[in-house]
Amino acid sequence: MSDKNPPKGNLSDSFDQSSADKLLRQYDKGSDFRELKGFGAKIIAAILISFSVFQLYTAIFGMMDAMLQRSVHLAFGLSLVYLLYPSRKSFSRHKMHPLDLILAIISASSFMYVFVNYSDLVMRAGRVTTMDMFVGVVAILLVLEAARRVIGWPMVIIAVSFILYALFGRHIPGMLAHRGVQIGDLVQHLFYTTEGIFGIPIGVSSTFIFMFLLFGAYLEKTGMGEFFIDLANSLAGGSPGGPAKVAVIASGAMGTLSGSSVANVVGTGSFTIPMMKKLGYKPEFAGAVEATASTGGQLMPPIMGAAAFLMAEFTNTPYVKIIAAAAIPALLYYFGVWAGVHFEAKKLGLKGMNKADIPKVGKIMKERGHLLLPIVIIIYLLVVGYTPIRAALGGIAASIIVAAFKKDTRLSFWDIVNGLEKGARTALTVIAACASAGIIIGVVTQTGLGLKMGSMLVSVANGKLFLTLIFTMITSIVLGIGVPTTANYVITSTIAAPALLLLDVPILAAHMFVFYFGIIADITPPVALAAVAGAGVAKAEPMRTGVIASRLAIAAFIIPYIFVYSPEMLLIDASFGMVVFIVLTSIVGMIAIASALTGYFVTNMSILGRLLFIAGGLALVTTNWMYNILGAFILGAGFLIQKRKVKKLNLA
Repeated sequence: MSDKNPPKGNLSDSFDQSSADKLLRQYDKGSDFRELKGFGAKIIAAILISFSVFQLYTAIFGMMDAMLQRSVHLAFGLSLVYLLYPSRKSFSRHKMHPLDLILAIISASSFMYVFVNYSDLVMRAGRVTTMDMFVGVVAILLVLEAARRVIGWPMVIIAVSFILYALFGRHIPGMLAHRGVQIGDLVQHLFYTTEGIFGIPIGVSSTFIFMFLLFGAYLEKTGMGEFFIDLANSLAGGSPGGPAKVAVIASGAMGTLSGSSVANVVGTGSFTIPMMKKLGYKPEFAGAVEATASTGGQLMPPIMGAAAFLMAEFTNTPYVKIIAAAAIPALLYYFGVWAGVHFEAKKLGLKGMNKADIPKVGKIMKERGHLLLPIVIIIYLLVVGYTPIRAALGGIAASIIVAAFKKDTRLSFWDIVNGLEKGARTALTVIAACASAGIIIGVVTQTGLGLKMGSMLVSVANGKLFLTLIFTMITSIVLGIGVPTTANYVITSTIAAPALLLLDVPILAAHMFVFYFGIIADITPPVALAAVAGAGVAKAEPMRTGVIASRLAIAAFIIPYIFVYSPEMLLIDASFGMVVFIVLTSIVGMIAIASALTGYFVTNMSILGRLLFIAGGLALVTTNWMYNILGAFILGAGFLIQKRKVKKLNLA
């Protein structure tokens, strides 16, 4: 995060920056880039800035034809991946390896081949020459290698598996078999159409996503990260378990912009986890809170880790409706985490932070409250009907202008230039993910695998919706392991969502269902990368941290089932009164479930009390009023047990 405005408060126990950087490079490959000096650094900075200028130019004056826009986007993006990310960890991070320079040039040339020969390619109408074939094969291999460098092996293994399926699927027995695809046809489909590498994911990356990442880079430059931490401290620091609640607020706010659970865990967690430990939380719990809050940022509107733009394209739903639909589930997720943190603090008898360490909310808002205006402006522009690109442009301009209101937040000329550089660098992981995800989509569209997988899941579940949801959940979690948000959603929506669509689940509910469980893979053991990163900062045991994180994120395991059966939670055919009722009952339900899992409400719970609170909470989270009434009675019985137990303790 930016060091423009260092966080206030007693942070002497903070995780030191060098350790944070080392941990981030270990668990987030996108952060393990070269740090060159001298002339080489200036050349790469110039290319990054040129990339951002190209994107800004086309956003302002109009996008080029889809293939042209995407080919330039990929030429910039993948060549920069090779310039910035070494092929091996053993290679120096401070020197450019000749092989990487060669691959960067070949990468740029391969994608500019499409740009330069675009008219000829169109006139040939699908006929692939020997040169086309050679360039296409090289480009596909370069996409896979770029994905390995900035994402890791999981993404590459999935993409290569799909390519092998396309080439040899005719030999597979059973319902997954297909007629077979010749290598020439596969290369033509993956590289010379908008169905593969140049498909929807990279199309969205080259337009909406890049602009919002640039917006996020400028927000960070203004000191927004530190502002969120200080504001969260002032609002929640003094309540029971204050630092944990600070983590929930700050990490949720930053997570939606960062698009990386691990990066957010290490960045925000470097401040919040030491504060939680100092207050009295166990290291595993502190790491789990940060991991859960950071991961949930990807579920939080308006950006949702950039997946919201892809979801709008895949479901043919206006972007504003996507973020509106995601609002209630995200609210319930964070309310569940907040409640879990609160009851854990009450159970352990933890107090809030010392008043002397808590910044005053009035002072913070007076000094830096204006930094919220760009977010307000971008949401306003989206609501009144501006396209996401225009809204992002307005947000970028607002960030620079609004920051100038105060001397402490004002951006210098070089801050603005560095924002262009940082925005382009942040986009590289997304570009590699979207390009490799395009390979997966290309194979699916050419072989019909999505429908085959959907039919297979429904068949195994014997056509039962609940069983299909369970199998789809497991599939989404497995497919989401170690894969960044954008690629994660592309994979799960392509492979797992069709099963739900076959059972007439509304398209938005189906896509949101697989999206939730793909994201939750980051905190679901045994892999749980975000939880492992949180454990690294907290110096805790990783597996236990993952288990606690899964408990805190219980809403993410429950809510998707609810909105599939009751799409009103996603604002599908829901009245205003119904929405208010759903929010109120669901909040009460999440409080009950969180307290049951913690084993504490007003005092420690018995097993019977826990069961009553869980049953009552689940009934209240549904949108069926009969279940809500039943849940209220069950919860009432659980509360009476708690009240009687407190009375006995007081008499004793």
